[in-house]
Amino acid sequence: MKNSQDLLNLPGDSEVWKSLKQAISSSSGFQSWQLERNTDSQLSSLGLDTLVRRYLRETLETLAY
Repeated sequence: MKNSQDLLNLPGDSEVWKSLKQAISSSSGFQSWQLERNTDSQLSSLGLDTLVRRYLRETLETLAY
């Protein structure tokens, strides 16, 4: 099984990820998630890529229950 870094190195995948990241970051779910964690100073210093990955991971963990 490939890890996420390998998947981003496939031709054209960086453009797909860029589009997905933009769509996710403009969604109401992501924006609410960010507001809920607004007091976390550690999160405020992270880049958009890392924030979107954390949001997706937390969302999927929540859905798994």
